[in-house]
Amino acid sequence: MVKLVNTSKKVEQAVLVAVTNATQNSQKTQDYLDELEFLATTLGIVTKKRFVQRLDKPDIRTFIGKGKLEEVKVFIKTNEINVVIFDDDLSPSQLRNLEKELDCKIYDRSLLILDIFSLRAKTAQAKTQVELARLQYLLPRLTRLWTHLERQRGGTGTRGGAGEKEIETDRRAIRNQIIILKEKLAKIEKQSTTRRKSRDGMVRVALVGYTNVGKSTLMNILSKADVFAENKLFATVDSTVRKVVINQVPFLLTDTVGFIRKLPTLLIESFKSTLDEVREADILIHVVDVSHPAFEEQIEVVNTILHDIGCADTRQIIVFNKIDAYVNQNEIISDEPIDMASLKMTLQNRYQKEIVLVSAVKKQHMDELRQMIYNAALEVHLTIYPNYLKNT
Repeated sequence: MVKLVNTSKKVEQAVLVAVTNATQNSQKTQDYLDELEFLATTLGIVTKKRFVQRLDKPDIRTFIGKGKLEEVKVFIKTNEINVVIFDDDLSPSQLRNLEKELDCKIYDRSLLILDIFSLRAKTAQAKTQVELARLQYLLPRLTRLWTHLERQRGGTGTRGGAGEKEIETDRRAIRNQIIILKEKLAKIEKQSTTRRKSRDGMVRVALVGYTNVGKSTLMNILSKADVFAENKLFATVDSTVRKVVINQVPFLLTDTVGFIRKLPTLLIESFKSTLDEVREADILIHVVDVSHPAFEEQIEVVNTILHDIGCADTRQIIVFNKIDAYVNQNEIISDEPIDMASLKMTLQNRYQKEIVLVSAVKKQHMDELRQMIYNAALEVHLTIYPNYLKNT
């Protein structure tokens, strides 16, 4: 069976491929490819070139047109490229046809993210969730693994050959493994539900946001916990829960998996138990990288996923993180100092939420954030314990 995790010590070199329509401007396309390159870098893959083609819809056979496919083929052969990465999901037939045409490893967006999740998963729950999503992704794509056997049959037109039998054997094995993993995950989720029920009587606060915006760094500061934080996409895919007390008001703080545009639906489904930590939260701390050029779109992506999982009405505090990087970037463009009060008012009016501007790395404005979380947590705490203030 093919392993999706990249274990090769040799540095893999890749080209990125995107198909856009006439309504998408070139800057947004490059932003998307920047993110795709960051995903590749997270796996240790070095990007050498980008290819973009404008089409009303992707080619049904090879995703990109014949001319662009030939252009990619020539480049990878003359530059010793061994990986081609597409910024969308490929159908099983597209994947198979592209591997035949390009004769190298093909990644689509979901496979790339699944590989990263496979590397990052640490707990039994996360490993089971990722493995389930991985096998569900692999099942309809098995035919591409047996193209060498198809060639050996010499085009006789016979069916039921060795390759087909091997494929069917693998399909049965994968289906059986999927059943086993679902049963295992159901047991783990039952235990997780029991743990969450045992927390009744506690205010629940969840950190949410796009991947790589600084959630884990904030978690470390607020809870003084040692949560893995790194400048890579999906540095952690495990949810972490810590008890935090601010001004004698206790609450549970959860750091959750980062969201991303086009997050594979298989992963969303597999991580539904992890997302229950978000669904059951009383307060969401939505962390945003304000220095990112596409932070507004990232906010939309996160809010869309929150809406889809039923959290659209949950109280939300938006934390605009990395304000130090935002200031530095703007000072390079203009000599005028940033008017923080004006910026805060603009963001407040735009998003109609409680907001705070911070730098988690430099620990700027953390007291303001703590006060905001305290105020929100106290309100919920008083609904659980109405006499709390009288007793303190």
